[in-house]
Amino acid sequence: MSTSVPTAYAVSPDSGEHWSKEGAWRVTEGIHRIPLPLPLDGLKAINVYVIETDDGLTLIDGGWAITEARELLERCLRDVGYGFGDIKRFLVTHVHRDHFTLATVLGHEYGADVALGLGEKPALDLLNDPDLDQNPFLDVLRTAGARELAELWAAGDGEGPDTSIWRYPDTWLEGDHEIAVGARTIDAVHTPGHTPGHYVYADRAAGLLFAGDHVLPTITPSIGFTVPPTPDPLGDFMASLTKVRSLPDLRILPAHGPVAPSSHERVDELLAFHEQRLDLSLAAIADAPATGFTVAHQLGWTRHERAYDELDEFSQGMAAMETKAHLELLVAQGRATREDTVDGVLFAIRS
Repeated sequence: MSTSVPTAYAVSPDSGEHWSKEGAWRVTEGIHRIPLPLPLDGLKAINVYVIETDDGLTLIDGGWAITEARELLERCLRDVGYGFGDIKRFLVTHVHRDHFTLATVLGHEYGADVALGLGEKPALDLLNDPDLDQNPFLDVLRTAGARELAELWAAGDGEGPDTSIWRYPDTWLEGDHEIAVGARTIDAVHTPGHTPGHYVYADRAAGLLFAGDHVLPTITPSIGFTVPPTPDPLGDFMASLTKVRSLPDLRILPAHGPVAPSSHERVDELLAFHEQRLDLSLAAIADAPATGFTVAHQLGWTRHERAYDELDEFSQGMAAMETKAHLELLVAQGRATREDTVDGVLFAIRS
């Protein structure tokens, strides 16, 4: 959902090019945006932000630990006069692989401090568990009622997680606090929802919000795609949106998509979208109890309102988990009930 230009066609004002075009694009004095490739992801790229200081570089997010991303980051840094050895710190927005894994690899190699929200520790504990014997998302899919889909995901699984790219950070971030980045003072703001330990970083003086995946200008961030699962991820996300809305209106520097002018406008759009989605989900359980999987079949997906069966298997799983998150929030609001069964969690309108 968005009233903006679709991600596939969005031009970023800092480059005058499609937002994913290779380069180190100057956002403002001392800050560059470097899009790095996501070859197996429909989003195409992740924006890594480079902040220059007298003591070296601070990067917001690091990219995915794949050869293509590492080589491009090195090349783009060289274009603006730097190298990996100049990186002193990574401020990572959240633990997903496209944000965290290259940061932790480079941090380990070059001695840069890697900071991550403490809420991500359970996920890293899970990924580093030597007894982990299956994709941890399979159980989440099953509770969403998507057992057959879980079997398809399991059949496509390769080896377990590579723990060399899932190292623990050097610094755990807790609560909201200020961080000195050279002459800048940046507010680290805890914004759980997309993941439990998600952070955004606000440079109020410069009017900038390094928004990670919390506020994206052309798409809605996925909800419910996190392990271990949390009780009410959508409720957390909407509360975090309201928290960011209380900040000054800032220019959005998103992890995916173009630089955008107004955090307030986009937060209002995202809140309105999820309120509408809650109403649609409630209507879908009016006649009979249903799971996230069955309700997802009754909703439209992507900005084109595609039918559920038109989605690929991965997107179907994401949709089922996100729909379950909407139903869980309806329970938290007292508008629905839930019952754990062998076929998944069933939701019904509260009588």
